[in-house]
Amino acid sequence: MYGYSGRILHIDLTTRKTWVESKPEEWYKIYIGGVSMATRLCWENIEVGCDPLSPGNPICIANGLFAGTPVPVGGKYGLASKSPLTGFIGDSLSSSWFTVALKRAGWDGIVIHGASDDWVNVFIDNDRVEFRDASHLLGLGTYQTEEAIREELGDDQVRSATIGPAGENLVRFANVTNDGRQAGRTGHGAVWGSKKLKALSIRGTHGVTVADPERLLKLCYDISQAAQGPHTQKYRILGTVANVLNLNRLGLLPTRNYQQGVFEYAELVSGEYLHEHYKVKTIACAQCPIACEQMSRAKDGPYAGAMTGIDYECLFANGPNLGLKDLQAVIRIIDICDRGGMDAMSNGVTISWAMETFERGVFTKEDFKCAKYPEGFEPNFGNAEAAVTLAEMIRDREGIGDLLAEGTKRASARVDEERGAETYKWAMNIKGLECPGYDARGLKTFALGLAVGTRGACHNRTAAYDPDIRGWVDRFSVDETRGELAKSTEEYAAVYDTLPLCKFIRRCFTGKADREGAWPAIAQLINATTGWDFGYDDVDLIGERAHTIKKAFNIREGWTYEDDHLPWRWQHDPMKEGPSAGYVVTEEELEYLKDLYYKAKGWTPEGLIPKEKLIALGMDDVAEEIGV
Repeated sequence: MYGYSGRILHIDLTTRKTWVESKPEEWYKIYIGGVSMATRLCWENIEVGCDPLSPGNPICIANGLFAGTPVPVGGKYGLASKSPLTGFIGDSLSSSWFTVALKRAGWDGIVIHGASDDWVNVFIDNDRVEFRDASHLLGLGTYQTEEAIREELGDDQVRSATIGPAGENLVRFANVTNDGRQAGRTGHGAVWGSKKLKALSIRGTHGVTVADPERLLKLCYDISQAAQGPHTQKYRILGTVANVLNLNRLGLLPTRNYQQGVFEYAELVSGEYLHEHYKVKTIACAQCPIACEQMSRAKDGPYAGAMTGIDYECLFANGPNLGLKDLQAVIRIIDICDRGGMDAMSNGVTISWAMETFERGVFTKEDFKCAKYPEGFEPNFGNAEAAVTLAEMIRDREGIGDLLAEGTKRASARVDEERGAETYKWAMNIKGLECPGYDARGLKTFALGLAVGTRGACHNRTAAYDPDIRGWVDRFSVDETRGELAKSTEEYAAVYDTLPLCKFIRRCFTGKADREGAWPAIAQLINATTGWDFGYDDVDLIGERAHTIKKAFNIREGWTYEDDHLPWRWQHDPMKEGPSAGYVVTEEELEYLKDLYYKAKGWTPEGLIPKEKLIALGMDDVAEEIGV
């Protein structure tokens, strides 16, 4: 095969044994790579019904088809396991040199089974696997861990995926970090911590062979040239933080735990302000001609020296959503998250839940005692020092940080049971995953996309905000087109997540971010790499299959119709001011939208997948297990 080695490496942390599994070419044509292949490996290897933090939950890594080739933004890999936050599929993407090292080592994927008795760094040196003691790495942050491993091995070409203190402490939204990039959102770091896997390191020295190198180079040159033009200018100059003022104008910028959609200090936390005052450089991932990561540094005051990459989702969650107008404090909070190995989005939304719970009198100052503030502190919205302290407490599971490290779904359920409160009404999550930075009360198509998402509340697994924000539909109402729109946008996103390719390249094929523009070009990239004969319809099937295997996984793990829901606030609590004031997604609207969506997917009215649908997608064994 071209583009693939045909080999999956299995590693058992309990027995310290390894073995190699060979996969046929037809299997690769169905699952391709990224989140689709990683989820399929979970399907094949998980103990059904297991606790996500038990040895029966495997760590599944699937490389990208284009890793190690000249394909722009093709240096990504997928990581999947059962999520400690949701109990459903946790699929994440990360990028840069780790995935290139994996491809050069000759592995299409890795499955890590069991759990180690002692902390371990697994080192893959081409075909050799070494289990190295990692006890001396405990407590180190993610970046420190990567550097320490390189120094120990005496090779700066070794690339590592690591966890920080948050993963060691089983924070349910802990990340896995490599090359400064985060495989985030669904709690992979906690899964690694439960297995006492501090790091996975790889040295790969082999070449990567493609079917038609001359053709591939020509295609890649043209795409790279386009990626230096106007279609990516927003990302190259400001990055995704350019969204702050745009969403504020629409009344969709989550503010003070989604109580408002307009932040009165938006100008002070905008991408433009960040660029002018705190940006120090721009960083690109491996194989990327765009370079979107805006490295920013706090220059003075109590947070001077804090530095990290800032994107919109992290900024909204730890800025406006906490009522913070001090960008230097926001930089510090995100820096704590990135070095500690913790999802900055879930961190910010969880802290905002705690702040509202305090302001409503359910929590008191006594609940916020810690070593730094033995008498406690008052975490009101806008209190920067309180937000910084809470991020540290969550990372270390200190005091109330132990509760908040469970995420908003579990934390609110515990508080409501113990104190007779109703904090679930402002616990902003779907299926346990904290919500992204778009207030869905004013985005009805996107609300559907989030509600039915297999990952939970994720803006990356559906592009259903596009029809709403771009005005293709009335964003405040519902109609019979929304089911097909939600289906189409999530499967569109799944193609990029499976190859995987960064979605920021989507306009660089023909200037249009749609199937008609991208699929023929993507088919050419696939064929030049593999020697296959993919066409438009084959590319379209990539997305449908990727989403279907994730949905099938969730069904087998106990998904029900009721799990496709929205936060209480978005259904019952309209905003009082701004362009999106007065709207909610009613229960009747959500039921109607779900019916439309399931029909568009070809599923049953209960949201289950018919056997014939699975068989048509080449998933005969899946059909036998969960098909109806």
